Amino acid sequence: MRLELNSIETVIGLILLLMAVPDICRKLGRPALANAFYVIFGILLNPLVDSEVEVMLVQAGHVGFLLVLFEVGLEIDLPRLSRFIRPLGFALAWIIVQFPVVFGLSSLAGLNLAEALIATAAITSCSLSMTFTAWKNSSLSGAPRDFVLQVMVALEVLGIVLLSVGEPVLSHGFDWLILAKLGGIAMTIFLISRFATHVSRLSQYIIERATHWRVHFLVLLVLAICALGDRLNLPAAKTAFFLGLFMSRAEFQDAGIAEHIAPISRRFLIPLFFVSLGILVNREMLLSYTAIMGVCGALLVLGVRGVIHRRWLDTGGGEQTYLLLSPNLTIVALAAASFLKVEGGEAAATWTTLVGLFISMFALFLLPRQNGQASIQHPTSNLQRSG
Repeated sequence: MRLELNSIETVIGLILLLMAVPDICRKLGRPALANAFYVIFGILLNPLVDSEVEVMLVQAGHVGFLLVLFEVGLEIDLPRLSRFIRPLGFALAWIIVQFPVVFGLSSLAGLNLAEALIATAAITSCSLSMTFTAWKNSSLSGAPRDFVLQVMVALEVLGIVLLSVGEPVLSHGFDWLILAKLGGIAMTIFLISRFATHVSRLSQYIIERATHWRVHFLVLLVLAICALGDRLNLPAAKTAFFLGLFMSRAEFQDAGIAEHIAPISRRFLIPLFFVSLGILVNREMLLSYTAIMGVCGALLVLGVRGVIHRRWLDTGGGEQTYLLLSPNLTIVALAAASFLKVEGGEAAATWTTLVGLFISMFALFLLPRQNGQASIQHPTSNLQRSG
């Protein structure tokens, strides 16, 4: 007889998960591993929930998905262009050198051309929120320390720009309009990030006036604007991301917006998104060729990155610095969400999720133990103070 959890039992399990995982990760000295454990829990939960419970979790996860994009937007606070050109060039070279390896692995795993390109864009990116605490506790100092952080920002920006055309490419294929969209989105991100300085006063005014309802009001504001955008035929996901860009420099009591909304976002709705992502992974593929290629691919990519860093693209921060550029689960999750919206995208979503999951876990375990919680302050505020 198949064991099947009802909705109440599932909620009990989720509450225990949300209570236990952050503490376990802190004791391991790897606070950024929390999202990886949520995905693993979702994969394990997959065969135990019925279709109604699965739909409930996936719908709740969709709200968490919007908050993930909002927080990614909050992370992107670009420095002056004169300071950003060198790390941006390094990030482009880092992606280009890895491209044949990652794209080849994607093709071997059975992904078609469009899926392989999107998977490559996600896997070669970097999740700043996952790796920032490791960077903060690293032995890096001086110019290499700031340079590595700027490269992390550049990799995340490039990943977001490339993934922004993921759904159109999967649905309609390639055309010259896609290149125009890429250029337009890149320019929009740059302009909004620079313009965010001038609108930060409005954002701070909103935060200050929210008083003791600040957490709920901010989350409600984000979701309400996304819902309004959806009514106006503007994709809710892009609305959430650009809203995060606009509010990226707002602070109150020396804390950014991400820290104020953390009780609802990072400790509730965002974990639900990663759990739902694990649930949507096709369990029949977990012991298939696709899954095996995912694990092997993660190990190979990390090995290749180590060689590239030692021989050609040295950040100047030591032999293990390349590991700071490797955690990518947040960006990979965005790519997997795009695959799952297209018919027949389950295999691509499974492979990409597994590669990102294992790359992130291996990299974080190989880095030195970290003290304290995963950072929820504005990661690039360090760049603003130093520049």
